[in-house]
Amino acid sequence: MSLYLEQIRQLVQLQGVDDEIHAVEQELSKAPQTVERLTAEFAAAEAEKAKCDDKMTLLLEQDKRVALEIEEDDARIHKSKSKLMQVANSREYQAMAREMDSMEKNIHTREEERARIKEAIKSHTEDVEAANQTWETLKQALEEARASLDARMAEARAKLEVLEQRRAHAGSEIPRPVLERYEFIRRRLAHPVIVPVHDGICDGCHIAIPPQAFIDLQSGQKILNCPNCQRLIYWSEHFSGNTGSTAPDAADA
Repeated sequence: MSLYLEQIRQLVQLQGVDDEIHAVEQELSKAPQTVERLTAEFAAAEAEKAKCDDKMTLLLEQDKRVALEIEEDDARIHKSKSKLMQVANSREYQAMAREMDSMEKNIHTREEERARIKEAIKSHTEDVEAANQTWETLKQALEEARASLDARMAEARAKLEVLEQRRAHAGSEIPRPVLERYEFIRRRLAHPVIVPVHDGICDGCHIAIPPQAFIDLQSGQKILNCPNCQRLIYWSEHFSGNTGSTAPDAADA
């Protein structure tokens, strides 16, 4: 195996460990985000539940008020009917009859109002049930997420420690100038650092590299950067397997 191919193999092995580290770091960043997202959703559901409850309370109070007004009007009419039998002249009789007619109209109006309130209560009951169901579902999901977060974070950190040890070992096999070049790019570019080139296309940025750069890459004399994304690149045909995030199998130089 040529020195060039050996260094590429070492770098891709290092990249493989960095792939795993990247995945664990994503887990460490996303795990709290899940709890934060559920917390926000639960707060919104709780506010909606409170809003629905307040509206239901208002509707029930209105229903109670109108029912009491109808009851009071009924009592007044009953009382007026008793007095009507004791009226001494027609003028008083007609006045009381008009008053009773007015009270009966008020009762009719209030009964219509109460019917509308009853219908609103019936319709809003579905909203309350839906809000309660959403609240219960999110409450359970949030409790479960919080309970598992600490365990997930601890597991991820333990895995990260092992990977960092593997990374140190993989990096120790790479010549310092090559490793420093890799680390320089790693600090400045998005993951990954080293990628293969297939049919003249960089797997990192998916842009064709210039023809002369591709010719130089195929010659396999030195480690090159993609002119577009600046990642380290190697020709996929120099290796027999799919490189991806695992170390390539070296072909004959």
